[in-house]
Amino acid sequence: MLEIFLNIIILLITPFLFTGVINKTKALWAGRKGASIFQPFYDFIKLLKKGEVISTTTSFIFNITPSLTLASVIFAGLLVPIINHKAILSFEGSFVLFAYILALGKFFSLTGAMDTGSSFEGMGASREASFSTLVEPAFFIIIGSIIALSGNFTLQSLSLILQKSDSLGYLIIALSVIALFIMMLIEGCRIPVDDPNTHLELTMIHEVMILDNSGPDLALILYGSGIKMIIFASLIANLIIPANFGLLYSILLFLGTLFFIAIIIGSIESSFARLRMTHVFEFVFVMSSISLIILALTMLSVYKN
Repeated sequence: MLEIFLNIIILLITPFLFTGVINKTKALWAGRKGASIFQPFYDFIKLLKKGEVISTTTSFIFNITPSLTLASVIFAGLLVPIINHKAILSFEGSFVLFAYILALGKFFSLTGAMDTGSSFEGMGASREASFSTLVEPAFFIIIGSIIALSGNFTLQSLSLILQKSDSLGYLIIALSVIALFIMMLIEGCRIPVDDPNTHLELTMIHEVMILDNSGPDLALILYGSGIKMIIFASLIANLIIPANFGLLYSILLFLGTLFFIAIIIGSIESSFARLRMTHVFEFVFVMSSISLIILALTMLSVYKN
């Protein structure tokens, strides 16, 4: 019961701190003091208190999209192991529901963007859909490979592979961490795929999709984006944190891994520029290529055993 409570707290609270650490890291790289790591939470509260400006061309789809998107992300988070590699909801085949519940939220976010009738938001939705069609098959290949090695059909198999791995298994883990990190940058709309701070519509992807959102709706969308990054960071943490630690050490290692990932993201955004749109697909294909290498290594490992 305690683990379930802690999982819920971490899932709901750490997105603000995760984003705050990223922004703080970027500020330090730029030689500035930067805002407090709690600033994303203050911004969230400020947006909740503001009013909304809704276009008359939108339908009820636009109105329900922020809530449905946030609900889908939170539900997906319940399936991800967090403290002690335990998920709030766990059953065989949970990784399939995990992928499709996130896809459902993505569908509504794309539909809500196109519902505005704006050519710019339709352009962003088109780009977002293109990336998703490449990322999702790669994700299934990675998770399916880990399941084949661990023999467990839940997302908790991410931690089991570390216990059953030989030298080939460690290579699969390393490649899986890299691929999931790339997926986190893509799904989180971070540099080098997208720039969350950009204001040029022609180069925007996710940010252009939410140009018409304001007030509480914008707060829910930004919060959902933060939770999604925590989810993928949690998948990475489950791959590299051993399962034989106590509750306290598990919490410390998990939070330390999350904030270390946030520092890496902030450092990347301070060191690299956003890729040209023609090169973004090449970056996305890196994850697909790594997933195929993981599949080949998994088949080799199964054949050897």
